[in-house]
Amino acid sequence: MINPDIPQKAEERKLYPYQEKAINQIVEKLNQRPDDFKLLYQLPTGGGKTIIFSEIARYFNNVKNKRVLILTHRVELLEQTSARLKDINVKNFIINSDIRKIENQNEYNCFVAMVETLNNRLMEDDNFIGNIGLVIIDEAHNNSFRKIFQYFRNSILLGVTATPLSSNKSLPLKDNYHELITGDSIYSLIADGYLCEPSTYTYDVNLGSLKVGINGDYTVSSSEKLYSGYDMQFKLISAYKEKALGKKTLIFNPGIQVSWLVYDFFKEAGITNIKHLDSTFGEKERREVLDWFRNTPGAVLTSVGILTTGFDEPSVEVIVVNRATRSLTLYHQMIGRGSRVTPTKKNFTIIDLGNNVHRFGLWEMEIDWVDVFAHPDKYLEQEYFDEIERQRELSYNMPEEIRMRFSNSLDLLSFPVVDLYEEYVSMGIKPNRIIDDCIQNHADVIKLNAKSFEEAKDMQALLQDSIKNRIKLYTSCLTKSSNNYFNWLLETYNRKLRNQLRIVVEDEL
Repeated sequence: MINPDIPQKAEERKLYPYQEKAINQIVEKLNQRPDDFKLLYQLPTGGGKTIIFSEIARYFNNVKNKRVLILTHRVELLEQTSARLKDINVKNFIINSDIRKIENQNEYNCFVAMVETLNNRLMEDDNFIGNIGLVIIDEAHNNSFRKIFQYFRNSILLGVTATPLSSNKSLPLKDNYHELITGDSIYSLIADGYLCEPSTYTYDVNLGSLKVGINGDYTVSSSEKLYSGYDMQFKLISAYKEKALGKKTLIFNPGIQVSWLVYDFFKEAGITNIKHLDSTFGEKERREVLDWFRNTPGAVLTSVGILTTGFDEPSVEVIVVNRATRSLTLYHQMIGRGSRVTPTKKNFTIIDLGNNVHRFGLWEMEIDWVDVFAHPDKYLEQEYFDEIERQRELSYNMPEEIRMRFSNSLDLLSFPVVDLYEEYVSMGIKPNRIIDDCIQNHADVIKLNAKSFEEAKDMQALLQDSIKNRIKLYTSCLTKSSNNYFNWLLETYNRKLRNQLRIVVEDEL
């Protein structure tokens, strides 16, 4: 613990070691810096950021004898934070839309406020709340907090977030915080049993119709048009039935229209245990839906954006990303909703229907958040993610169980498509000869392992990912290549390979 003299209630649960380490790091850093220092702390969703900053609030109250203000942007976060503070014996006052004046302000050393409400009160009266030594900003990547910083220029600021990246290129977090401290990574928290082990399933989606808006992400209008189509709705229901049927599932959609269509489509498919939620719902209706979701085994909740932050439901077993995004922050916030561990839940499922894994990598992969904080422009550029997605799509590692089916020809399984393309171009040879060379190579691979034409056909089926990868590598070398051309090549490739196998295998028999 940060200080043994801080009073604790007997029923308080013990902090995890990584949480204690984080508290000590943050407190040590703030004690070494001036009273106007601004520190940002990063920890993955599900790691317990509220627990950590509540302990720091208690430390500043009881040890430093300083008043603390905690800012949130969602009602759910407001109530969760206040409850956590009460659990560790920190008396706090909630500033919500009903509060016009804080009576007997000196009775409290800790305040929890909605940022919009407090900003309105401070605009009316900049002495509405005073003598604040520490301001804690939850979900600090959200730009809505910036407007209030002007009132606390002489206070220590501690921002906490899972993703220290502002979505607005002109408002980087490094302009408002002096330093970033990172907590344990997703990977390490999973390895130590503090976060659930994910199983990720991706379904290829043609995103060619999507348009990028001025904010750098795909526009709602183009996304809704794509995801409203029957093909995408059918792909969603098929993926759900295959990987998530009967499990508590949270679906993130690109727009309200799509979410309602998902609701109707599931109902028509006989999946009646489903509700829809969006930002137009009133507070009472929203609570009713979330209570239903919390208390209903195997429930499905289809939603839009509203549950990416401020929503904590550990029983969620499946996250369906039924949208494409170019936002690293949104990607992590959505998937993190399913990562919390419970006594009966140690794993969760991710279904990606937006090629997001190709774009960002697996959710649990290591990310250099210090680099993200220092160089945010790189992670907001369209070209950056275009190149990452292209490279990931072009990479292919054959599963070991498939490789072993070709044990007599392991040295032939790799083929230098790109190098050969450059060589043929330099020699004036038509590059489409590469396809014939690839077909010949795959035919050689199969014939060295197959004992019959039927077995050869089965082996050809096993090589489909390898075939697609070679065609992608070839078409990526061309200056212009359409999806229709890719599909034509794939069909031609398989037809020629099958014919060649029939001739070769039957001749040998």
